[in-house]
Amino acid sequence: MKVAIYSRGGESVQASDLQNLTDELTKARITPVIHQDIFLQVRHELQQAADFAMFTGSEELDDTFDCVISLGGDGTLLDTVTLVRNKNIPVLGINFGRLGFLASLGKENLEAAVQALVNRNYVVDQRTLIHVDADLPLFGDTPYGLNEFAIHKRDTSSMIKIHTYLNGEFLNTYWSDGLIVATPTGSTGYSLSCNGPVVFPDSGSFVITPVAPHNLNVRPIVVPDNNIISFEVEGRTDQVICALDSRREIVNRKIQLAVRKEDFTISLVRLHEKNFLLTLREKLAWGFDTRN
Repeated sequence: MKVAIYSRGGESVQASDLQNLTDELTKARITPVIHQDIFLQVRHELQQAADFAMFTGSEELDDTFDCVISLGGDGTLLDTVTLVRNKNIPVLGINFGRLGFLASLGKENLEAAVQALVNRNYVVDQRTLIHVDADLPLFGDTPYGLNEFAIHKRDTSSMIKIHTYLNGEFLNTYWSDGLIVATPTGSTGYSLSCNGPVVFPDSGSFVITPVAPHNLNVRPIVVPDNNIISFEVEGRTDQVICALDSRREIVNRKIQLAVRKEDFTISLVRLHEKNFLLTLREKLAWGFDTRN
């Protein structure tokens, strides 16, 4: 059995954390292959560092890998999605960040996670991705995201108008600071912070959520994910920001933009005792009396 390990590194993931994980994997006779960036950061602190193999990018991930382990927060897992692409390699997120909706396993669960991999005692959830089409290249060779696509005004400029269409039919003009189109997975992210609804991961939908809308009667809307959602932007400035998960590009507002469901999905690993309802209760403190 062979797994890849990816992490952004930094303050959240220390050499000791990576050492603990590789020790557990080795003990279970699983071969770890560590992403070059994090390996070079901590190799002087790793025991038997010379014994570990490295990988540098997506092209090295093939069907010999049983899993990719993401060490970090949800942002790290979003990066991992761009590494895995359409290879259908399951991704296991272990949370070293803060909230951890996607990487929901805590670092205290390392041993349990490794045992689940060895015994194949886990569930693989297929998650929808969102794909961006434009009349000029955006986001390189990974124009898709797991959480959301968003259009924003730049900095302190005045609000923008975003004319929005479903399959070519006019939906609404959003006078706002921006507009989010979230996948079901992304409904608990940026969209939620802008008062968007939580939808179940297998709901087959997109959530369109305005950011600080000027009209108070404009609310988020849930649409089927078989729609192509297109946009035309007006504003007093020439440029707007297009964001795809944690990536962004500054573009001319006259760009032609549309989003749709990606042709492939991403596989997320969860342990049997973890499910979406449990994650909601834990992460959003539903059912807890916060006065105590």
